[in-house]
Amino acid sequence: MKKEQLVAKLGGAWADLQASYAGLTDAQMTEPGVTGDWSVKDILAHVTAWEQEAIKFLPVILEGGRPPRYSVTYGGIDAFNARTVEQKRDVPLEEVLREMEDTHRRLMAYVRDAPDEEITHETRFRRRLGWDSYKHYPQHAKAIREWRARVEAEGKA
Repeated sequence: MKKEQLVAKLGGAWADLQASYAGLTDAQMTEPGVTGDWSVKDILAHVTAWEQEAIKFLPVILEGGRPPRYSVTYGGIDAFNARTVEQKRDVPLEEVLREMEDTHRRLMAYVRDAPDEEITHETRFRRRLGWDSYKHYPQHAKAIREWRARVEAEGKA
């Protein structure tokens, strides 16, 4: 895969995630129950946390290091997810959205500047990037769309 292809894949998955919540009101964005007790806002804070993890640990991978194990550091990925969402629970929606956009811009810039050899082949770098971004976004976009369909069917939309 060429870098331009990866950037396009990342951009397409990101645009699809954004489309999944486009047009929702602030009240809808903060309504719990989209995934478990998470709201759309919580999901976006979660996605941001994983992009921040990518920004933090992709350089470690490039240097030949290994990121910490989530099972050891946080008690598992589920515990990490719960912790990061809870940290943003009382943060205003506008701030969560602003942080999300800023983080995504930084991740895209980092990917554009990454060594080509880390992208053109299946590497630890590219695997981690995928897990934290373009392979991650679709599951949340799907959950948001399914929630929207349920809410609409119930006549709440």
